[in-house]
Amino acid sequence: MDKYNLILLGPPGAGKGTHAASLVRELGVTHLSTGDMLRAAVAEDTELGQEARGYMEAGELVPDELVIGIVRERLLRDKLSSVLFDGFPRTVAQAEALEQVAAEAGLPEARVIYLDVSDQEVVARLSGRFQCRSSSCNRIYNVRNDNLRPGEQCPACGSETYQREDDQPEAIRRRLAVYREQTAPLIDYYRRREQLTEIKAEGDRVEAITARVLAAAREGAAQG
Repeated sequence: MDKYNLILLGPPGAGKGTHAASLVRELGVTHLSTGDMLRAAVAEDTELGQEARGYMEAGELVPDELVIGIVRERLLRDKLSSVLFDGFPRTVAQAEALEQVAAEAGLPEARVIYLDVSDQEVVARLSGRFQCRSSSCNRIYNVRNDNLRPGEQCPACGSETYQREDDQPEAIRRRLAVYREQTAPLIDYYRRREQLTEIKAEGDRVEAITARVLAAAREGAAQG
């Protein structure tokens, strides 16, 4: 049976969620989100979860060593043999720590898939995004794909729709600048180690991009 250790990277709006869902469905990998794992550790009141709770309640970033500890705990506890990390690691230090934890858990060398999308396309995608104001619905729409505009009624529940402040063009550009600055060294790190596959994630049908993502993932499979 093939084993996978996949890392999916890309700027906001690159389509990571869409392609992650395809990888889970087609390859049977376990989708690991560090945010979800942190919240689960807090809810389960584990020792590491208790430590993380203080940072999260204060609105502070959880230190790398705690995040890595929670990842390690999950990998070893559930004996996961095929995983997909979505948007993590974010720094070279996190990548080095994750490599050690993955080796301890018996995972193969990571295959990193970078979804390359231009700033112009990201701004166009995200600035067209808006959502339902109802917390029980939260349906997300986009003016590029849906026959709807912010402020109109949500077709799903009838509540008002609105656009978040961080989906305004200037806010998106600021987020992108921070993302590029933080992740450029990480992309170079994986490129030098020949673990990186870069995929142009715009200008083509979603299905075609997904096919390239799946092909790249399968190239990184290890026999179990």
